[in-house]
Amino acid sequence: MAKKAKRRGRPPGAKSPDKMDIGQLRQYIDRLEGILKKKVGEQRAFLEGKLSELSGFASAKAARMLRAVPGLEGTRKKGTRRKAEPKYRSRKDPKILWSGRGVTPVWMREEMKGTKLKKDDFLISKS
Repeated sequence: MAKKAKRRGRPPGAKSPDKMDIGQLRQYIDRLEGILKKKVGEQRAFLEGKLSELSGFASAKAARMLRAVPGLEGTRKKGTRRKAEPKYRSRKDPKILWSGRGVTPVWMREEMKGTKLKKDDFLISKS
């Protein structure tokens, strides 16, 4: 004898919400809300547990990083740097100076253009 096929859908005796009267619908909705509230609570508790594990891990890791890297604890100096000392001087106008930082100035490029002069030729001697 062949097996009976399993029935899909609602168990026998259950009514579709279309055929229920108002009292039965109210009970059905209340039962569904209770199930939903229970599942949401379980999920929330699970996720909050995972989040607390992760936040503990992250804060411990951040504390280790602060100890490992010097200067990040808040002992950083505040203020401005002093102006860079000039390294180069113009040959045409000795008042024009350049520290050697940033883009090569126009006056230096113009003085080097068409000549064999290099940056080193504009260095200020330390004597």
